[in-house]
Amino acid sequence: MRLGREGSEHRGLEGWADGGFFLLGLASLFWYLLRTGLKPSRAVYPCQRAARLYAELWMVTYLLPVYAVAKALGDRRTLALGAAVILVAGAAVALSTLNPPAPEPQAPALEPDTAGADDVRFPVASWAATAEPASDVYVVNGTGGGDGGLTVLLELMASRGAMFYRSEAGALMSSPGGLIAANDVVIVKVNCQWDQRGGTNTDLLKELIQAILDHPDGFTGEIVVADNGQAQGGSGNSGGSLDWSECNAEDHSQSAQRVVDGFASSGKVSTYLWDTITTTRVDEYEDGDLRDGFVVNETRNSRTGIMVSYPKFTTVHGTMISFKHGVWDDSSASYDSGRLKVVSVPVLKTHSNYGVTGAVKHYMGVPSDLLTRGLGARTHNTIARGGMGTLMAETRFPAITIMDAIWVNANPAVGVGVGYAGPSTPYDRATRVNVVAASTDPVALDYWAAKHVLMKAAPPNQSLNNMDPDFDEPGFFGYWFMLSMEELNRAGIWATMDPTHINVYAASR
Repeated sequence: MRLGREGSEHRGLEGWADGGFFLLGLASLFWYLLRTGLKPSRAVYPCQRAARLYAELWMVTYLLPVYAVAKALGDRRTLALGAAVILVAGAAVALSTLNPPAPEPQAPALEPDTAGADDVRFPVASWAATAEPASDVYVVNGTGGGDGGLTVLLELMASRGAMFYRSEAGALMSSPGGLIAANDVVIVKVNCQWDQRGGTNTDLLKELIQAILDHPDGFTGEIVVADNGQAQGGSGNSGGSLDWSECNAEDHSQSAQRVVDGFASSGKVSTYLWDTITTTRVDEYEDGDLRDGFVVNETRNSRTGIMVSYPKFTTVHGTMISFKHGVWDDSSASYDSGRLKVVSVPVLKTHSNYGVTGAVKHYMGVPSDLLTRGLGARTHNTIARGGMGTLMAETRFPAITIMDAIWVNANPAVGVGVGYAGPSTPYDRATRVNVVAASTDPVALDYWAAKHVLMKAAPPNQSLNNMDPDFDEPGFFGYWFMLSMEELNRAGIWATMDPTHINVYAASR
């Protein structure tokens, strides 16, 4: 039996070598030209390396002999065709050789969980876009979240003309075109599904709330700290909490709720855990429905498959909010869309299924996964097809995204330590890099953060494909990330994952 199998395998290899290799080599050549010739960074992908080998063997075996004979016989047409193929193939190979992707970064020596913020400086570099239009990413290095790092970030933004405050007074960090007006209703969208280092840093949250309240015109609006942990999964296997006992802060007991309680005297800050209404389906205020719950559009997007859903709720201070349409005035029966602003504050980490959870995937805390699952279109499954881009485009795009990369989970989903990747991030699996970054383009922010924080903080000698935004094979982060960006672009929203269209401005606290 063993000899029979070996003989069969041998005959199969002979058949492959006699006939199948011609087609395989030719297909490999075209594949390599199309995939690598347009984007040299793909040359290191395992499939591209194999394709290059087969393509080179095919050219040596079939093309070069034909070329040599044609040259000897003076057959100009065959000679020209062969020369063209060789030149194009050679150009693609040369391009990938002359412009190789940067080698996989090794993990820098970062501090353990006991380190102080002043002890860590993560390598962060500025760079200038070489093409227009361009998105701006602002980065502050060396901040632990509660040490004034956010102020440095806002000042850095202002130095480049991006003002946090909307004001006519000409005050510091303000302009008539600024982001936050004095009477705005601001949803601070945090990550609350996970405790310990898996949720948004509450020291950073505290500084952000104070920064909004310090509006130079006197803040008369309202701040709502909110998220939907989906009433499922999470650290307690029951969804999110804004009052975890073990939190992401210097003081591990400082929950988001505790931070908000510290601003109680202002009468302007509250929380809303959307988990509590995520199974309640409602209509909009304009339809006469004043209940809190989730509005669901049952028409599935033809590209991403998502049924867009979003929260509609009344705060403890009596403000009625539609995440999509804005602040509702019951007396005039109208929405004020411009008055509602979303400040998105994700925590940067790897994800066991989707590679990276950052600014884009953070919007999974906006829809109702349970309601849409009951309708046969579970939202979480649409992430892989770019559903978060559709959601952002069809509900409310964030005014700004402030990335919490103070503590990150940089453990990849494959290789050594499988199971250590996020979204859960216990204290002992987090890496302290002390970085806070911001952008009005969440795609550019995610691209930079994945490429220049997560991949650099990852354990050495690991496959980084699952967190690399440039690795755009189906099933990987880069693929669904690209689809999400395309959904935004299709809706007329500028977003880019092309580093030539991204400015990075870096400063240290």
